Amino acid sequence: MRSTGFRRTFAALSVCSLALAVTACGSGGGESASGKTRITVNCMPPKSAKVDRRFFEQDIASFEKANPDVDVVAHDAFPCQDPKTFDAKLAGGQMEDVFYTYFTDARHVVDINQAADLTPYVKELKSYDTIQQQLRDIYTVDGKIYGIPRTGYSMGLIYNKKLFEEAGLDPEQPPTTWEELRTAAKKIAGLGDGTLGYADYSAQNQGGWHFTAEVYSQGGDVVSADGKKATVDTPAGRAVLQNLHDMRWTDNSMGSKQLLVINDVQQLMGSGKLGMYLSAPDNIPILVKEKGGDYQDLALAPMPGGQGTLIGGDGYMFNKKASPEQIRAGLKWLDHMFLTPGDGFQGDYARARKNDAPVGLPEPRLFTGAADAKDQQVKKANANVPVDNYRAFLDGNQSLDMKIEPPHAQQIYSVLDGVVSAVLTKEDADIDQLLKDASGKIDGILARG
Repeated sequence: MRSTGFRRTFAALSVCSLALAVTACGSGGGESASGKTRITVNCMPPKSAKVDRRFFEQDIASFEKANPDVDVVAHDAFPCQDPKTFDAKLAGGQMEDVFYTYFTDARHVVDINQAADLTPYVKELKSYDTIQQQLRDIYTVDGKIYGIPRTGYSMGLIYNKKLFEEAGLDPEQPPTTWEELRTAAKKIAGLGDGTLGYADYSAQNQGGWHFTAEVYSQGGDVVSADGKKATVDTPAGRAVLQNLHDMRWTDNSMGSKQLLVINDVQQLMGSGKLGMYLSAPDNIPILVKEKGGDYQDLALAPMPGGQGTLIGGDGYMFNKKASPEQIRAGLKWLDHMFLTPGDGFQGDYARARKNDAPVGLPEPRLFTGAADAKDQQVKKANANVPVDNYRAFLDGNQSLDMKIEPPHAQQIYSVLDGVVSAVLTKEDADIDQLLKDASGKIDGILARG
């Protein structure tokens, strides 16, 4: 599941027609009329995202100036990858030469034989050895490298410091266990006037996504290590559902309106009527810029439970038809755009600050060593958000098990949506039966491959 914030919220998917498949989308030999190596790339911000679009175009222009033998043709898209059309574009030869993927796509794209093997070329990617090893491993299948990580996120707990103070809670000591979270939620809901202590998603696959994160936080999993069996019908799974049930029905700290999705919860938090919810750091600027929140009031803590958290993210893979020249040009483009500390579309924090984009959010570190030190130095120098509000998140994440989403994530989330929504809408929901039924359905999904 993607998070929804800075660098992730772009507007209208551009799907190339079959008539343009060779010249505009897929690899068409890689040589433009001028004799340059031409590469098509996706995930360019649309015109409606004016600032990001301008940055992206500026960076492509500077790349082409530094590499006059390369012609970059960019396609805008929202979402950057649409699950409904992704496989069809691959199979139909319409995918760009350098294309965006979620972390969870890597093995699938390799399994259906649609990815170029980058192993012989990766030594030409200047930044590759500086990227976190666990992120590189996501795009390494059977010892071969098929993709390059671009960004990552990890789930945490966003909370409203102002409501904590009003409820007699210490805003500098956010809950570290689910028991503490339940206690805090009840006190915040006790403020009345429609204030909720805690909210969670339970529709559009988002409930299953959060259930997975909550199971990870309890030290559990939703799928076995070999990817063959469901592991939701476990003490960790029951603990998650029992806690949600008790907050909803015993404490009434989650309110009566359920079947919420991310926009509903963001509206509640931005309006100052919600104490806590799970999210990645990139929700914070949305809460401020679109939902009426205040950076000073919004803080971030690690996942309660102290065991683990869900991580996600994205990167780029290469069309299996891409020529060696296109692969080399694409790797240079990735270095320039996304993988240079303190520069490019992702790292030019000074430019972001000048344009009132948030700098200093506690995003997971992409780099290691000297590259990480430079990235952090430039980010700190240009920070324009209250970084102390995120200290607990950064410190707490150091001891958590960082776990990627399960295979067949969206299908599994759809099953788990029904489990979470039942618990939040039916006081007499049979948790054991719900988990047993979900386990069987997930086993079926995994068996079909």
